[in-house]
Amino acid sequence: MDLIIRHARIIDGTGAPARDADVGVTDGRITTIAPAGTLDGADEVVDAGGHVLTPGFIDPHTHYDAQLFWDPTASPSAMHGVTSVIAGNCGFTLAPLAPGDGDYVRRMMAKVEGMPLVALEQGIEWDWSSFGEYLDRLDGNLGVNAGFLVGHCALRRTVMGAESTTADASDDQLQAMKDLLAESIRAGGLGFSTTRARTHSDGDGVPVASRRATVDELVELASVVADHEGTTLEFASDGCLDGFDDDEVDFMIRFSRAGRRPLNWNVLTVDSHAPERYRNQLAAMDRCAEEGARVVALTMPVIVGMNMSFLNYCALNMMPDWGDILGLPVPERIERLRDPETRRFMQERAASPDAGVFARLTGWDGYVIGDTFSPENEGLSGRRVDEIAAERGTEPFDTLLDVVIADELRTVLWPSATDNDAESWDLRRQAWQHPSVMLGGSDAGAHLDRMQGANYPTRFLADCLRGRKLTTPEDAVRMLTSVPADLFGLVDRGVIREGAHADLVLLDPETVDSERLSLVDDLPGGTERLYAGSVGIEHVWVAGVEVIRDGATTGRTPGRVLRSGVDTETVLVG
Repeated sequence: MDLIIRHARIIDGTGAPARDADVGVTDGRITTIAPAGTLDGADEVVDAGGHVLTPGFIDPHTHYDAQLFWDPTASPSAMHGVTSVIAGNCGFTLAPLAPGDGDYVRRMMAKVEGMPLVALEQGIEWDWSSFGEYLDRLDGNLGVNAGFLVGHCALRRTVMGAESTTADASDDQLQAMKDLLAESIRAGGLGFSTTRARTHSDGDGVPVASRRATVDELVELASVVADHEGTTLEFASDGCLDGFDDDEVDFMIRFSRAGRRPLNWNVLTVDSHAPERYRNQLAAMDRCAEEGARVVALTMPVIVGMNMSFLNYCALNMMPDWGDILGLPVPERIERLRDPETRRFMQERAASPDAGVFARLTGWDGYVIGDTFSPENEGLSGRRVDEIAAERGTEPFDTLLDVVIADELRTVLWPSATDNDAESWDLRRQAWQHPSVMLGGSDAGAHLDRMQGANYPTRFLADCLRGRKLTTPEDAVRMLTSVPADLFGLVDRGVIREGAHADLVLLDPETVDSERLSLVDDLPGGTERLYAGSVGIEHVWVAGVEVIRDGATTGRTPGRVLRSGVDTETVLVG
């Protein structure tokens, strides 16, 4: 054997009770599971000391499509025990790529997924055209396993060029997209992803290409997926933000049934203050199941903070009628934000039913001031807006705007969560057991300076072991491992059993957690991102090769590109 892990407390990913055992690994596979203390004679022996050994965690919704070129470790995901990631979500992929389209794709990804433009320009060669060439650039240089869906926007742009965002596809163009999708799946693409969400616009401010597609086009592309083994479907929708209307439910049913594959979407947000949206979304999933489709909602088991700014594009721009104001040149924007009538208008619109899911951002009194940049704001960093407002004798929203105006809008703001109450957490506990709900939605690799969801496995486990204890450790590990593996048909992953891939995590149950968030400037071009390392993650192995030791990367790259029909098997619907 190459590796033996002795005296481990195994939580195997199936939900079965934990047990004590030794695990032996040969050629990247688990070859032996034996009574604790009985295995010996390997090149490497690790004494687990009774600590917990789990399968590697699987993150089903990332945007590591670009970052993996300059960071094969997919940090910080690997630090938190993630050994396999699914990328190419929401219709956004870097391939296929037509000659001359690199600049358009870079600017689109910078806008819709918050990837710094300079990092995309300096961190990637952009020297591929086909999807297969893109995958080949990554294979052999990965610290984790990575699977990639084929994005609708790339297909449409490659076939239709600039008119992809403005025109219906002709019959010939649709056939060309179908052929290109089939070619990309044969090269290893895991399936097809798209977006219909109103929040997704390209670098020119125009709705991205997939939003111009007809339902018939989407269904035709889904039918291509049905012809290939080990494939799946994914999409983003306004229903993720507001709840699903009947037309969107009908679409999801047609889409899943045409592809004969599961369809997953991101993200189900659970908030006791908006129970009607939560109920609507779960009811939509139930109706899909009744109609012979399988549609799965991703949901995060932790609250992921996202900072805001009145300077740079963020979720505040999505507030009803705020976009025109926050899209003005900075001097004009400041002038409008000083105006009392504009302030009242913005508050009223943000509190209206039109705000939908973005109503979560309206607790102005609970905002915490982050970095500040002016003498007037000295000493405000880390303080709540309601405290500052009380001192000044002003209303919280007025106080918030006075602070950001003093910084010429550069102030970093951290909203307080409206969904951190006991009732919301109980609703989450219930949602996790729904057959059409799965944990995930980290968006790791995207929105790098605004949020950091990659640390959800360690935060969730810490909460299950030492916090709210809303489920058992065994069930928590099952939800992080075998559940996503089963949805995507990942072969021999997500479980600890003989014959399975040796993607493994050894953690200390007494300390496992995430570090606090901090800004680091380690991206190409010196740009910053939010980052949090792990606590209590002692070892992470991918294919039996140690990639993380004591929370730090070893620099080894045993990961592989997960290719459809090779690393996946078909999960059939209908």
